[in-house]
Amino acid sequence: MLEPLPQEQRFFAALRSGDWPVPERVWQLDEVGLSASGLAELFETQLMSRHLDLHARRLQARGEAFYTIGSAGHEGNAAIARAFRPTDPAFLHYRDAAFLLQRSRGVPGQTPLWDLLLSFAASADDPISGGRHKVLGSKALHIPPQTSTIASHLPKAMGASYSLGLWRRLGGGGEWPADSVVVCSFGDASFNHSTAQGALNAAGWAAYQGAPMPLVMVCEDNGIGISTPTPDGWIEASMRSRPGFHYLACDGLDLLDTWRAACEAERIARCRKQPVFLHMRCVRLYGHAGSDAQQAYLAPARIKADEARDPLLVTAGLLQHHGVLDAVAIERLYRSVAERVAYVAEEAIRRPKLETAGQVMASIVPPSRPGRARPWQDEVDSTPAPMAKLLNQALTRLMTRYPHLVMAGEDIGRKGGVYGVTQRLQAQFGPHRVIDTLLDEQSILGLGIGMGQNGLVPILEIQFLAYLHNAEDQLRGEAATLSFFSNGQYTNPMVVRIAGLGYQKGFGGHFHNDNALAVLRDIPGLLVACPSNAADAVGLLQEAVRLADEEQRVVVVIEPIALYHTRDLLEEGDQQWCFADPGPEHCLAMGELGQWGEGRDLAIVTYGNGVHLSRQAAAKLEAEGVALRIVDLRWLTAIDHDAVHRLVADCAQVLVVDECRRSGSLSEELITALVERGMPSDRLHRLTAEDSFIPLGRAATVTLPSVAGIVEQARGLVGRKAKGRPSLGKTAARSSEA
Repeated sequence: MLEPLPQEQRFFAALRSGDWPVPERVWQLDEVGLSASGLAELFETQLMSRHLDLHARRLQARGEAFYTIGSAGHEGNAAIARAFRPTDPAFLHYRDAAFLLQRSRGVPGQTPLWDLLLSFAASADDPISGGRHKVLGSKALHIPPQTSTIASHLPKAMGASYSLGLWRRLGGGGEWPADSVVVCSFGDASFNHSTAQGALNAAGWAAYQGAPMPLVMVCEDNGIGISTPTPDGWIEASMRSRPGFHYLACDGLDLLDTWRAACEAERIARCRKQPVFLHMRCVRLYGHAGSDAQQAYLAPARIKADEARDPLLVTAGLLQHHGVLDAVAIERLYRSVAERVAYVAEEAIRRPKLETAGQVMASIVPPSRPGRARPWQDEVDSTPAPMAKLLNQALTRLMTRYPHLVMAGEDIGRKGGVYGVTQRLQAQFGPHRVIDTLLDEQSILGLGIGMGQNGLVPILEIQFLAYLHNAEDQLRGEAATLSFFSNGQYTNPMVVRIAGLGYQKGFGGHFHNDNALAVLRDIPGLLVACPSNAADAVGLLQEAVRLADEEQRVVVVIEPIALYHTRDLLEEGDQQWCFADPGPEHCLAMGELGQWGEGRDLAIVTYGNGVHLSRQAAAKLEAEGVALRIVDLRWLTAIDHDAVHRLVADCAQVLVVDECRRSGSLSEELITALVERGMPSDRLHRLTAEDSFIPLGRAATVTLPSVAGIVEQARGLVGRKAKGRPSLGKTAARSSEA
């Protein structure tokens, strides 16, 4: 028999004394529609959750468990789980082990104690994360795993809810039944996070306008966030009259009251397709997590009062009041569950662990699936045009070929986007497929994540790269991690189009000209592309959609604003930066490089605006007898460094022209990779932007690479080469593909 922990000794003392905490109102079983056996089942679920918490502490003391954030005090969410269907997607708070345990009862063949203990032990056999983290999740139970980033799962829950109605309009499909309700739970402290407020606002904003939003947002209010108390009445005052929402409240310590409220929330959300805010008051026991000692910030009287409100004690009292179980049977069940958890734990800790980097990283890239593109039948307009025009044509073609493709973003519909890239698309495909969103990048990305998780392929637009930064965790902490933490079982494929980079003269300053890509390139599994011309823009966008549809990838395409409408290269009216539409089958694969010229005096490696600038510089340099080539990276992640090396190895000098800031820029990776492949460092050089924000007006480009700067540095490099050895030769510059 296990030695009781201090927390258990207090439970036994209360159990034997019969001093039960009594709810404000004692519901009768028939009043709330719950049977005696149902109440007993919920209590056993609560016990399983509690003993997982307690045993995790025992295992941690032995070095066998690693993350003991628990559900103690929140076990009332078992009643919420029972009120919903097992197929209703549930995005859960990290204190919702009882929810998962209870839901598993409705799906045959489940072993939730075993599964959760494998997760506690970080075993490679953990069926949800494969040992990568202690997360609550299950593919069979429709519970995607959630990260610990505060409230970051709320926007995608909103997006998933919205996607249910969208699939109905598209004629059916998706991962979940069309009449599902999305459940999302979070804490009272998380409620105050801007991400949570954005998601609540977006859900209410859509519902207020009549959009179907079958969503239940469960706020598990235990009155404290780590050590900071939540003001009494704050949650209710904030949500009771919130437009678009139905507000319901329950005593989360009382299973019968929680069951009553959860059933009402489920009915409203499913029948009316409207969002519900279910405010569940509960208590946090045993501190926040791990080594947190709440004695440091809570008075002894408060801790004692909270322990007296233990929901297990409340349920034990209800069981006796309704004649379901007596005290002896309750204690017997308590000890039986404890022994079961301990037995399973001893087996779970022996299971294999992740041991290699390859094992850890195996699920960063999602699994592939069959593509869903339709054949293209129509003619392609081959009239040479700038980037914005060809992107518009490509988007029109993609929306026709992929019936499950959905676009969303600020002003992309009736206005056609700030730069006209999405003109006439909403008129052709409807406002349900070309969605004008509210002004909130977190909600836009969350909408896309939720839609992608439900089988759609979203193309999202962020108006300016600088506007991404207040929402970037939706990519870093959510979109890019879902496959990793679910062992490839859950995915949220999507394409994010972002207008960005510099060279806009006289508009916006650093609010609209942002040349920082490090935040995107630093995210494992995320793909980033950047076209330099209209034809490549089509090839990269079409490949991005293919990657999202077939390989379930998250792809960001950075579209250089300054090149959207650029037509000329060397002089006004020459139309040399207009290109013909390469057609529906033109896809530029990851790592596929572009090349212009074959000279061996100098290789310029660049991307985006840098290609246009380098082509202009090349005209001046070639007139002076310099033989050069330009390598266009196109893809800024998953770079084929061997291919880059092959294209520049026979050149006397290599210059990386990088329009991003010198610190943390792509040029650092490129130079390092070339050195690793044996190129002498004295042949490798950089021309980058300064470590500065971009100002407004005539000074807008002074911190960025320029044609004059490229020419000047190239002359110096070629002069250095000429002094040391004879020219490697010159060939006529021509356009070619690597």
